[in-house]
Amino acid sequence: MKFTSAALVFLPAVAAFAPVQVGNPVTCTTKLGATIEVPDRVAPDAGYVPEWEDRPGLPADQFMESDMTKPDRSGMWECPLTRWDSEGINIEEAQKEAAKMPHCPLEIRASDADVAKGADYFTQNKEQIRADLLQYGAVWFRGFDLMKSVKGHRQMYEALGLDPCLDPLHSSGLRKFSSERDALYEEVNKPSLRGHYIGLHSESTAKRTAAYAAFVCFQKATEGGGRFLVADGAAILAELDSKVLKKLYDRKIRISVSNLDLPPNMPGFLKEGVKELVDVAVAPKFDMDLEMIYESDGKPGRLQAIESAESPINRHPVTGLPVWFNNAHNHARKLRDRRPCGVPEVGMTEVFYADTMEPLSLEDCQEIKRASEKHITALAMEPGDVLLVDNYRALHGRDVFNGDRYHAVSWFTWDTNEEWRGEERRIIEKNGLNKAINQMMDWLPKDFESNQS
Repeated sequence: MKFTSAALVFLPAVAAFAPVQVGNPVTCTTKLGATIEVPDRVAPDAGYVPEWEDRPGLPADQFMESDMTKPDRSGMWECPLTRWDSEGINIEEAQKEAAKMPHCPLEIRASDADVAKGADYFTQNKEQIRADLLQYGAVWFRGFDLMKSVKGHRQMYEALGLDPCLDPLHSSGLRKFSSERDALYEEVNKPSLRGHYIGLHSESTAKRTAAYAAFVCFQKATEGGGRFLVADGAAILAELDSKVLKKLYDRKIRISVSNLDLPPNMPGFLKEGVKELVDVAVAPKFDMDLEMIYESDGKPGRLQAIESAESPINRHPVTGLPVWFNNAHNHARKLRDRRPCGVPEVGMTEVFYADTMEPLSLEDCQEIKRASEKHITALAMEPGDVLLVDNYRALHGRDVFNGDRYHAVSWFTWDTNEEWRGEERRIIEKNGLNKAINQMMDWLPKDFESNQS
């Protein structure tokens, strides 16, 4: 169901097969040979858009400094297994319960006294902040100087007692480390993806889900844009049309996370050989339960890697609150084709009804878009700002931007429940694939735009 960000999972193995074009499409051809108009790409809406404040940051050589007196945290925990509790949910009662939740995120603006305390502010307020995170789903810290640097960001999360873990798809190549020893990943700042709108998603797969996240801004976009997006999964659940929500819950959904386009006239035995090769040699590296299926979206010769069927609603592991817990807003092709998109075809995704393997209808996609974007807060994050996120409650994304931008993120496991955390530590073998995919992404031209439809 859920695959992080741009979902470029099989890029090293299959990039040579993926159609990559640059330019603005006007028409496309369906599998029946009919030419149709490509939908207009329009930037999505947001329910609340705070003003920028133009607070200064530090030069790059300063904000990237690590405290070398602290121990190396690169041997962090593996991302914990996803906690599923989705059976027997009454849609009407779930929506009533979700509607009672307060606005997400809670905003905490630093006073001069708070700034002067540095890390002590977070030590002294640890219990209240952790309680607020459960209640609101996300906490936005504004105006703190401490987190303007890598070493300050680490001081903050350690003061809150948060325990770092790997990204659930560490080897996906979407993020490289900003500071490996500080358990800090670079966010999606690549020039080739700055024109790509990242829709709402949890950092999660059907198999693994980070418990919490801390997104930090070291440098906002130098030429505009780049707002960080957050929305409450409870608010979206309460907002959705009940009939659409029940249909999705009853039928469940499946998500295709990658495409490999082969010649439609390729002999069957060769197609099966490619399928087996991808299934055996590539898919296991991503620690996901994937099924390789040809032509699920109707495109001749297309091999898709598709996750297992899952509920779009889940109960929060700690509070039991039913929430919208899926990434359809980010992954539905009918939404991606109608907004700025800079992902190569190999990384394009699709969302299917699990019972028939038909792509979600345009009407259902539009309802997901309406309900989701009504509750987006498009944060004006500036240097030192941090958004602390409950990854089972709130969804996040990123708007397009111009110029250069440097945001980063740390993921965290369950720090008070050893059973949920598990005993797995970092699988070092994943790192080579992570670096290889990052290098391929860096080869894409700046402002790459997908022209596939």
